[in-house]
Amino acid sequence: MLSMYHRSTRVKPRLARAFALSFAAFAVTSVSYTVFPAPAEAQSYRFTNVAVEGNARVSSGTILSYAGISRGQSVSGGELNDAYQKVLGSGLFETVEFVPSGSTLVIKVTEFPVVSRISIEGNRKVSDDALMSVLTTKVRGVYSPSDAEADAANMTKMYEAKGQLVATVTPKIIRRSDNRVDVVFEVTEGKGVEIERLSFVGNRNYSDSRLRRVLETKQAGALRFIIGRDTYTEDRIQFDKQVLTDFYTSRGYIDFQVLNVAAEFSRERNAYFLTFNVREGQKYEFGNITVSSEIAEALEEDFAKVNKIRAGQTYSPLAVENSIDRMEALALKKGIDFLRVEPVVTRNQRSQTLDIEFKLTRGPRVFVERIDIEGNQTTLDRVVRQKFKVVEGDPFNPRQIRASAERIRALGFFSNADVETRQGSAPDQMIVDVNVTEKPTGSFTFGGNYSVSDGANLIASFSEANFLGRGQSLSFSLTTDIDDGSLSFNFVEPAFLGRDVAFGFSAGLGTSQPGYAEYNIERGYISPRLTFPVSEHGSLTLNYRAEMARITDDDDYSGGDVTYYAKQIQDDIAADWETTSSVGYSYSYDTRRSGLSTNSGILFKFGQDFAGPVGGDVSYTKTSFELTGRTKVWNEEITLVATLEGGILDAGDDSSLANRYFNSSSIIRGFETGGIGPRSTKNDNDAALGGNYYAVARLDAQFPLGLPEEYGLSGGLFFDYGSVWGLDDTDEIYEGSDDLHWRSVIGASVFWTTPLGPLRFNFSKALQKEDYDEEQTFDLTISTSF
Repeated sequence: MLSMYHRSTRVKPRLARAFALSFAAFAVTSVSYTVFPAPAEAQSYRFTNVAVEGNARVSSGTILSYAGISRGQSVSGGELNDAYQKVLGSGLFETVEFVPSGSTLVIKVTEFPVVSRISIEGNRKVSDDALMSVLTTKVRGVYSPSDAEADAANMTKMYEAKGQLVATVTPKIIRRSDNRVDVVFEVTEGKGVEIERLSFVGNRNYSDSRLRRVLETKQAGALRFIIGRDTYTEDRIQFDKQVLTDFYTSRGYIDFQVLNVAAEFSRERNAYFLTFNVREGQKYEFGNITVSSEIAEALEEDFAKVNKIRAGQTYSPLAVENSIDRMEALALKKGIDFLRVEPVVTRNQRSQTLDIEFKLTRGPRVFVERIDIEGNQTTLDRVVRQKFKVVEGDPFNPRQIRASAERIRALGFFSNADVETRQGSAPDQMIVDVNVTEKPTGSFTFGGNYSVSDGANLIASFSEANFLGRGQSLSFSLTTDIDDGSLSFNFVEPAFLGRDVAFGFSAGLGTSQPGYAEYNIERGYISPRLTFPVSEHGSLTLNYRAEMARITDDDDYSGGDVTYYAKQIQDDIAADWETTSSVGYSYSYDTRRSGLSTNSGILFKFGQDFAGPVGGDVSYTKTSFELTGRTKVWNEEITLVATLEGGILDAGDDSSLANRYFNSSSIIRGFETGGIGPRSTKNDNDAALGGNYYAVARLDAQFPLGLPEEYGLSGGLFFDYGSVWGLDDTDEIYEGSDDLHWRSVIGASVFWTTPLGPLRFNFSKALQKEDYDEEQTFDLTISTSF
């Protein structure tokens, strides 16, 4: 037998001997074919009746139509064999028999059984639901061996996509009564084929370790039981080739090529050695940048002003695209329709520069007829349409359509987003087709965080990035430990009233006990805000905040009542609930991810909050600023970050503990929370009082440790220089502790990126401090979700 199913034909010779001889081979036919000997003399046979037996679901007429034999029709031995093959080839029957009985031909069939149940056994690395999704065999459907084998092959391909190249799937059946079967797919997974070594050939300017950090594929390491990216999959390799090309091209290597990717099995056939063979080429910089115009109303000098590229900068396609964006936006502002900006690149081999000429031309008069959106089962059409800067009837610009496609993908709502164009109802009309595939956008997290100063907290949070398909984000967060707890809510509408304005609303309620104090702070607040862009990299936020807060004594403190505290703390504890009503603004300018340089960027923030003019019990002006610069040096192996940050609280004699600045690891590292600044002397107490001012300069360097990248370990050095100072009421404090005294700290860090969350170990030493400061030489922070 060639399979588990035996298909045969049995012929009972009751006709003439010549017919019996010619039909003998047909009586012993096997599962897949019937052989008829070719006698010397051709014979014809006539059946006055054709009967069908054994069929229950398939009608006799259907079987006779497959056979093609009619009553009284003369047939030869070859034609009889053809009829048998047609019935068998229909795929409807497990066995088929042609049984001549006198002048009657009896066709006996056994139908394939009905599938009563499907089960998968032996799978651990791929879920039942995932494997079931590729099956064509269905419950209550007719069982087909060929379909079952195809299903097993599809399952095997799914395992191959996950790097399980030695996995096998075997279909089996268990027969039940009433011609029913249970189908069982037995899976033997084996071990995944890992990537033992990931190396590069041909790279001179960037090290293997730097390039490995670019790729999605990773080497197998100590966390191979958690990290799934160390298995070999062909789709991921293709993605990595494109990512590698983009990495080099954005850094001026316009001739870069991935020549091939060699994947070799180890001798034991349980690991891959993956080698990317690359050709870097030469690095190019921008040369002369010019603008030429073929349109009278488009003056070259006007469009040259919006170009931000300068000669000597490293060539980047993104910089060219950004300049084209600005020029086309200027054309729309001037009312110049169908203007096209075509960059003409001239290569200078000797100087390794690229001259760019931006040619302003008149494009074809083509309009957008309509935008069709398909596949968005949850997301509303308007959420997708908001990412287009064109609407029906606007001039058609292919580059704007491509940019819109990137903005749709950046939403994060879709696993796939294809944007294509086709001709519309007329030659000057274009239709834009958007085909998207939805993906889950909500998450529930239960986890925790830990720091040396504040201890451990439990966190439960829910977030939905595409609430009701409207593109709105919604989140709830609950944080609690033995003494503290907080509940917060946040909502953002990114296109308020259909405009490029984001509306946000947040609210919170909680109790906290700062690690530096023996009192509790209870507060509740609501805060609406509006954020809108004011420039290419800048945004402005307007906010309002209504808050109720009070400071209460810590009942667990064994030192006694509130008289233990300094007068300031005592007064704040004795006070009832205080309300704060404030309005404010903040401006942000950020080029770290979308600037001209892929390696450098800056962040500037400035904001003020004003309490008192709009009601409330508290009056103050609070000003904050931050300036951060980031760059990568030494072939991008070392990341340097410099930050200058500060804050000013102007509240006169009414400043309270709830509004002042207290040191934390986010201000000056190396000291405990509240460990520097003004302190109390009441009853020999050294409670932190906080300050009205703080300023700090931070320098950070992060670099590889020379360990395999798959371990996720890197090192860092840092230096902090700053202080917290200033009180209006200087009674009850250490002598001069509210004066400006600078502190400086030097330290080293170990970063460990794990699948459970990022860890940072800080080891520090204060170089400059006061006697009453509380130093913290080690700090560990962890954030994890499970």
